[in-house]
Amino acid sequence: MKEPLVPVIPMSHTAHIRSHRKPRRSATSSIAVRAGVAGGVLSMAAAGASASASAAEPVTQTIELPTLTADLSAQVAQSAAATQQAAANYELRAERDAAAAKAAAEAKKDLAAAKKAEAKKKAAEAARKAAAERADRSAERATLSASASTSASASASVSAPAGGSVATVIAFLKAQVGDAYVMGATGPNAWDCSSLVQAAYKQVGVDLPRVSQDQSMAGTDVPLSSVQVGDILYWGGKGSAYHVGVYIGNGQYLDAANPSKGVVIQDLSGYPASGAVRVL
Repeated sequence: MKEPLVPVIPMSHTAHIRSHRKPRRSATSSIAVRAGVAGGVLSMAAAGASASASAAEPVTQTIELPTLTADLSAQVAQSAAATQQAAANYELRAERDAAAAKAAAEAKKDLAAAKKAEAKKKAAEAARKAAAERADRSAERATLSASASTSASASASVSAPAGGSVATVIAFLKAQVGDAYVMGATGPNAWDCSSLVQAAYKQVGVDLPRVSQDQSMAGTDVPLSSVQVGDILYWGGKGSAYHVGVYIGNGQYLDAANPSKGVVIQDLSGYPASGAVRVL
């Protein structure tokens, strides 16, 4: 079946045909639009560049220091003045301490010098006194020696009259009190126990052995209960005595005791003897 034919009507070329184009805008409006678009693009570009620069470069913050006020300046000045004053005080205190220490040292030195001078003075006085005592004892000994020599010359035997002989012995012994004890010494200013006894009896012409062991064997044995003035006392065994002295009466004896005591008078009760012998 054939489709129906549509009749074709010829149209003039001048006939109006609706256009599909949009109406044109005015030139001014077009320029404005274009300018706005360009401005927007430029603004976006600038913003982007700014953001890129901000992201690439670190941000540096500037801190403004506070301005010193008059009060703060005054406080600083006061603090500086106080510090300077404290330093001056410290220096002054150090100088005072040093001066005090120096004065104390000088005072101590002066005191030591004064003590030394006083000690020298006392030593000189003691030496003078000791020299005077020795001179007195020497004079007394000379007198006793002369007296003993006269007595010995008048006597025909060793056994001189007991009274005078004993008195001479005791007087000689007492004149030696204060002398030093020195082992092995034989006078005139230092003795040991046996040399003193030997020298005392030599004043009346009695020659005794030199050592205490032999002196304990001389003369006649005497009981300690019957001891008399002038008897020789000994300590230790007879023949082996280690010390001797002379009985001077009233429970006392005289001896050259030891280095710490020297020649002294002591109580027999404090150091009882072992035995006694009589040689006068």
